[in-house]
Amino acid sequence: MSIFIDTGVFVGYVNKKGKNHDIAVNLLEDIMRNRYRAAFASDYIFDEAVTVALYRTKDIRKAIDAGELIIGSREKGIAQFVNILPVSKVIFNEAWKSFLKYPEKMLSFTDCTSIALIKGREIDYIASFDKDFDGIVNRVAE
Repeated sequence: MSIFIDTGVFVGYVNKKGKNHDIAVNLLEDIMRNRYRAAFASDYIFDEAVTVALYRTKDIRKAIDAGELIIGSREKGIAQFVNILPVSKVIFNEAWKSFLKYPEKMLSFTDCTSIALIKGREIDYIASFDKDFDGIVNRVAE
C-alpha cells in the first residue's frame, strides 16, 4: 500500500490557523506511523507547499517548516518520511494529457503531475483536501 501527499496536507499541518490543520495533523501522523507504508510527494509538490505556506501565513518560518516536513532536517531532528519523486519529461507529458482530459475539473498542472505519478507508480491513494481528484484517483482526506 502507498500514498501520495498533496500540497494542502503539508500546508495544513504547518498552518495552525488554517481550517484543515487538525485533519492534516491526524492524516500525516497516520502516514508517519506507516499506516500506508510508502509515502510520496513530488518536487512540484515541494515547490508548491513551500510557496503556498509562505503566501498563506506570511511567515517564512512556516514555509521552511513545510519544506523540512517534506525533506526532513538533521539539525532539527526531523526524519524524512516522504519519498520525493521527480517530474520527468515522461510524467510531464502524461500530466499535460490529464490537463487536457479533465477541463471540467479545473485541475492545476501540478495536480495533473500528481495524477501522472500516482498512475505511473501505481500508488494506491492521494492524501488531499481537493475533491477534484475524486473519480480520477483514490482520495483520503479524513
